[in-house]
Amino acid sequence: MLYQNILLIDDDEDDQEIFLTALESTGKPVQCTVLDSARKALTKIVKGEIETDLIFLDLNMPLMNGQQFLTEIKKDVKLREIPVVILSTSSNSATIAQVAELGAGRFFTKPGRFEDLVAILNDVLE
Repeated sequence: MLYQNILLIDDDEDDQEIFLTALESTGKPVQCTVLDSARKALTKIVKGEIETDLIFLDLNMPLMNGQQFLTEIKKDVKLREIPVVILSTSSNSATIAQVAELGAGRFFTKPGRFEDLVAILNDVLE
């Protein structure tokens, strides 16, 4: 399996819980760390406190939003190769284009149905 250590950065506790339940439903043997702050996540990654193979990132967060996090992580030679998947409530085409330009690998609008989230996770983790 390509990804073993996943990092979810999302400030919404309900979305965190749904993500973890959906991830468990995939049956994939992965570890997932959840952080509610992009700033905190960036600090922990840079300091080597967290090792991750894949980042799921929300865009709309206080203090440091997803675009700012993506900009910072892509500046670091050691970290820029970590794939970042955007999972956001936004579906704005300009936002999608912007995060792609910043280096996001994929973009998904958070689905309304649990089964759709499981399908997204299965697709990304294959």
